[in-house]
Amino acid sequence: MITRSNAPEFEFVVVDMNTQTDFCSISGAHPVSNRESLIPALRRVIAWTKRNGVPIVSSVDSHRVRDIRRSDFPPCCVDGSNGQTKVGFTILPRSARVEVDNTLSVPLNLFSTFQQLLFRMRDGDLLSNPKADRFLTQLPTARFLVIGNVLEQAVKTLVLGLLTRHKDVAVIADACGYWNEPTGDLAIRQMVVKGATVISVDDLLLNKLTERRRYRRPWKNGKNGHSANGKISRGPSRSVGLRVDQLPSTVQAVRMSRRNGYGHPNRP
Repeated sequence: MITRSNAPEFEFVVVDMNTQTDFCSISGAHPVSNRESLIPALRRVIAWTKRNGVPIVSSVDSHRVRDIRRSDFPPCCVDGSNGQTKVGFTILPRSARVEVDNTLSVPLNLFSTFQQLLFRMRDGDLLSNPKADRFLTQLPTARFLVIGNVLEQAVKTLVLGLLTRHKDVAVIADACGYWNEPTGDLAIRQMVVKGATVISVDDLLLNKLTERRRYRRPWKNGKNGHSANGKISRGPSRSVGLRVDQLPSTVQAVRMSRRNGYGHPNRP
């Protein structure tokens, strides 16, 4: 029985997987084959999240040069490269990136201030990032909505991982990119067998949330989201792609104390 005390805090949380230039652009290193229909679908989902204040967890495929292995495909999403650039409209004004330091320490109340949190993904599995695993596992939400790239690999891996953690997961199929359509269809069937729900963007837009979530102003150099000169910093341009290491000041790096994960997000 769900009571007032144990009801999920969030109706929905969107998980945005690897919406980056190397996957979403024809000039990328390894573009998905359905990119022409994918981008409009992603825009509709992001617009819905902004309109309703739905929180977003974004993964950023991120590979060090020294970790690149030889394969039949060119290097993809290398740190600092143009291909690692995240598609501009997928970055929300109130965003923060949670950097990897091989600990579980991460504040669980970040969505009280930030609407979007970005986690690096080093090896094809977002949940292999200890902070992302802890945050998603303990996040009180009624349902995860998964979008992004690539359906037959990172998306499937995440969805199956969330299902093993007893989460309710819906895959927005037409907002997911794939390299091979039959393989993508097989991945969807595999996820459905394990308990995932498959919906479309049109299905998503029919959802009426009970209330629009609002966020406190993020901590900056001053208090309550103000910089040292008293101005509130603006979000990034919706049309400009941004690399993880070149995100604007509103996309703050959240630093955590190693002692616990519940302190002020910007205090070391």
